[in-house]
Amino acid sequence: MFRIVLVGPLLWPLFAAAQDITVSSRARAIQASAIVIDAHEDTPLRFHDDHYDIGTLDPRDTDFISLDKVRRGQLGAVFFSICVDPEDDDGHPARRAMDLIDSVYGQTALHPKSMAISMSAEDVEHAHAQHALAALIGIEGGDAIEDDLHLLRDFYRLGVRYMTLTHTHTNLWADSSGDINDSRIAHHEGLTGFGRQVVAEMNRLGMIVDVSHVSDKTFWDVMAVTKRPVIASHSAARALVDSPRNLTDEMLRTIAKTGGVVGVPLVGSFLDPNFASAAYQQHQRMLAAAQEYEDRRETLGEKVAPHDIEQFELLWLEKNKIPRAPMKALIDQIDHIVMVAGIDHVGLGSDSNGRDFLVAGIDSAADLEKITQGLLDRGYREVDIRKILGGNLLRVLREAMKVSPENTNTSADD
Repeated sequence: MFRIVLVGPLLWPLFAAAQDITVSSRARAIQASAIVIDAHEDTPLRFHDDHYDIGTLDPRDTDFISLDKVRRGQLGAVFFSICVDPEDDDGHPARRAMDLIDSVYGQTALHPKSMAISMSAEDVEHAHAQHALAALIGIEGGDAIEDDLHLLRDFYRLGVRYMTLTHTHTNLWADSSGDINDSRIAHHEGLTGFGRQVVAEMNRLGMIVDVSHVSDKTFWDVMAVTKRPVIASHSAARALVDSPRNLTDEMLRTIAKTGGVVGVPLVGSFLDPNFASAAYQQHQRMLAAAQEYEDRRETLGEKVAPHDIEQFELLWLEKNKIPRAPMKALIDQIDHIVMVAGIDHVGLGSDSNGRDFLVAGIDSAADLEKITQGLLDRGYREVDIRKILGGNLLRVLREAMKVSPENTNTSADD
């Protein structure tokens, strides 16, 4: 069962009525003229584990994304996150990753007119022209390759176009920011020699290196190896929220020098320090109440689905009047990264599979136009808004794949 993990500043579900933001016709027109890309979306966990159908019209559904919400928010492309976790993968992270990738393909088979697997910038543009959601794939957690470059290449052939080198834990070849202060963990002081081979092979293939979740030392080792643009698919600025998963200004500038992009998440605890502090104080109370609810139901012999727990937590937070981080915090983060790294190096990476974590005003992909309105209100030019919404990420995808065709077929160790 999906449970919320406490790492650095808190990730926790929040509920409140959507912030009253009026979206102008100008904002909607800008949204329509852009290819809006979400760099990191976690719904494959629900595709596979909960048999979630992206075509749902169920008004009770709390997922960030559905085809109806995509249409209403004018979302053009999504990097679906293939998230692996040693605690949940029964020692077979590659198998787990394959199952999650298959679940994305399964959704496109269910909705062939509304959704299309996309492996290149050209595929994204073609899907957009056909009014279909471009489904891109990114792996979250290098455990998925099971320390085997052959598996890395196989994942590329299946359509994986980026890999987040670590998730919330250190793997056998790269340190994570999630456990970097845990003295019980054997750390590598960054990348191992094999980790450097992984980055080099990703460069050769045209698979984008994603440094969200990596430790600071791992970040700098990546920068010493990479020859291609690097992304942080779902990270914000550490100068505004002091989380180890966020990036220092020096890191932001270095990603920009590679030609890469930082995808700003919509998760309040990484955007707003006041919210992160308040969240910490309430989180354990909410989890205890949810556990009591689950135990009570199971004692009565009733089946408890993840959706039931999500609904309970949302209602608990509504009852206890827990506030959400303001939309202003998201725009402030974008402002800061633009100031430090430049307008060509900022994007969006929701880091969501539900409205649980999101800033006020954003309950799902249907509300993405409110971000465009927020950027307009802050004085951004239309051409620059289109870059933030997806143009920058599309450019990186195009540049990363500028490799000779023969490079994708074999390697010196084959």
